[in-house]
Amino acid sequence: MKPIQANIKHLRSLKKISQERFADELNWTRSVVGSYEEGRSEPPIERLIDLSNYFDIPIDILVRKDLRKAKDTSFIEVGNKRVLFPVTVNEDNEDLIEIVPAKASAGYLSGYDDPEYIEQLQKIKLPFLPTGTHRAFPIKGDSMLPVKDGAFIVAKFMEDIVDVRNGRTYIILTKDDGLVYKRVYIPEGDTTSLLLSSDNKSYQPYLVKRENILELWEFTCCINTQEYDEKELKLSSIMMLFQELKVELEAVKQIQ
Repeated sequence: MKPIQANIKHLRSLKKISQERFADELNWTRSVVGSYEEGRSEPPIERLIDLSNYFDIPIDILVRKDLRKAKDTSFIEVGNKRVLFPVTVNEDNEDLIEIVPAKASAGYLSGYDDPEYIEQLQKIKLPFLPTGTHRAFPIKGDSMLPVKDGAFIVAKFMEDIVDVRNGRTYIILTKDDGLVYKRVYIPEGDTTSLLLSSDNKSYQPYLVKRENILELWEFTCCINTQEYDEKELKLSSIMMLFQELKVELEAVKQIQ
């Protein structure tokens, strides 16, 4: 049986409606619904559009993904469509933290909504984390010093982009850049974009359209995989001092 056939039955079951009522709401016949759910036939494109509109789920996800592996709460709003958001739990129904390894981060853009991709990721449980769904992401490069290359940022999933807090750090998944870890600012008078800034000022900030953001994760904690040496700690303290001084100087300029 192909995913679309299994998905029709699964999604109908989640709505807790009969085949007859489901057929009525779509202006189909009960026999047509039965033929799809039993794998005797496949819906043509016109009926795939009907299903996409009815469930608010993109056609490609209906056709390609096995949605039986997802809970009903695993669907999130992106634009005016719902997309699959796999959530992994243990035997006590507690959320586990999926670890996106550095080697797999390049494929996260194509696999972030795929239950099979998420299922194969290693998982841990950190009991000190606040409530919410968390995931651990690898950090590459030096754009967010003092966070070191090879560290992991554990971040909490944000369901709504309007909840972004100005000046906080986030893991952002975008259509064009994939995964990035940046400090996020809300441009004054601009409701369509977010400004992504690096703490290492060697990198220029840039705007990203909100409509291009696929996922947003708010920083919870950092797991370093390397020990800091004394010189690095001193350098980090100096950099933080200069950053604070810059803020103070900007404040003085505004007063003048």
